[in-house]
Amino acid sequence: MKKGELVELNIEKYAFEGKGIAKVLLNDNAESTDKKFVVFVNHAYPGDKVKVRIVKKKNFYAEAKIEEIVSPSPLRTNPLCKYFGICGGCKQQDMIYDSQVKFKQEQVVETFERLGGFTGLNIDPILKSEKVFHYRNKMDFSFADKRWLVESEINNTEILDRNFALGLHIPNMFDKVLDVNECFIQPAIGNDILNFTREFFKSRNIPIYSTKTHTGFLRNLVIRFSFHTNDLMVNLVTSSEDDNLLREYSSELLKRVPAITTIINNINLKKASIALGDYEKIFHGTGFIYDLIGDYKFRISANSFFQTNTLQAEILYKKTLEFCGLSGDETIYDLFCGAGTISIYVSGQAKNVFGFESVGSAISDAGINTEFNVINNVNFFQADLYNSILPSVREKNLPLPDVIITDPPRSGMHQRTVNDIIELSPKKIVYVSCNPATQVRDVALLTAAGYKLVKMQPVDMFPHTYHIENIVLLERC
Repeated sequence: MKKGELVELNIEKYAFEGKGIAKVLLNDNAESTDKKFVVFVNHAYPGDKVKVRIVKKKNFYAEAKIEEIVSPSPLRTNPLCKYFGICGGCKQQDMIYDSQVKFKQEQVVETFERLGGFTGLNIDPILKSEKVFHYRNKMDFSFADKRWLVESEINNTEILDRNFALGLHIPNMFDKVLDVNECFIQPAIGNDILNFTREFFKSRNIPIYSTKTHTGFLRNLVIRFSFHTNDLMVNLVTSSEDDNLLREYSSELLKRVPAITTIINNINLKKASIALGDYEKIFHGTGFIYDLIGDYKFRISANSFFQTNTLQAEILYKKTLEFCGLSGDETIYDLFCGAGTISIYVSGQAKNVFGFESVGSAISDAGINTEFNVINNVNFFQADLYNSILPSVREKNLPLPDVIITDPPRSGMHQRTVNDIIELSPKKIVYVSCNPATQVRDVALLTAAGYKLVKMQPVDMFPHTYHIENIVLLERC
């Protein structure tokens, strides 16, 4: 088997991030013995028979790409979206949903067994998403002055808008955007907003911000949807102010989509290509939307963090609360608390909740959310979670925690945060993670320090993607 060779394979297993596994029998020379050689095939599923091109060859494995699907796996289904395979978002939309979640659960188990050395795991069946389409409450679209052309468009001289795109970035292409007019993971009304916005600014020849020259006006279109109220936010991110243009845009947009409750212009003065403004101006409504998780109401600003799948967030938090096993007399520390959603959700069954977060704006949002919900037993503190929260604990003379909830970013917890948890010595730790690989690393450190891994619960927050949330309960031995 050589690089560039075309071979036919039967896919036997599934590896994380959409790679099928085939095993072939090799006999490289007269002195060697027959051996199984592993080939990873990008975007192949168990049951596929495929012709593949070898793109990388190592001593013990090879990587390949599909040239032809000879016979498709029964796990395959027709993707709903016409941009599937080009846009980098829904990478598993051509796999039936029940198989998606089956493999996600297997990924969690394999990660804890292979990377953490855990055996005999007590893991509950994955909690599937109620919605598999139209589930996202936030969509971030980008403007670009370089439109990505699909294969059928490359030689089409009739395409005149090659220098204007509003849509989603192609994977690994920071400066090129796929122009999309329909996305099935956002509510359908978002497509109306997306297409009107494109038409409005193209018709007026408004320049798009260039990441190379750092000139131009249009940067991002961010839409936020509420699933339990009628609120709908449109946030246009630009490189400078133009009040007359924004007033005209807002007026015309509201005629097209009158359901919009607030329109905001975030002005991003930085060169970095991020959909966050240095400041904002409100052109319609209050500048906020509101949504519910359980019985609690949350105010969401343009730049607030809020779980992207509102309906699944309630399931995630309900299971987190269940893992805490509260009697009503416990003190809880909530690390990486963000805008306080978990802190507030568990507060009704705890004596005290103390949230710790390093981002000041999130702490402000958390404080406002406690006021909305008239909660008196939750307090938030800004603390450096990549250094230590212990100075804040001692300075405020806080009671020690009975339970610690931690919900860190994908990179997991810093070693010092793990050390803080060990020193605080809670009876229980409930660890919510969007990355089982970093979660198991931290869990291994905690079990080595005297905690027992009791049970786990995977939750699918993002259908058609490889992402998986996992909740772990640890108890002090």
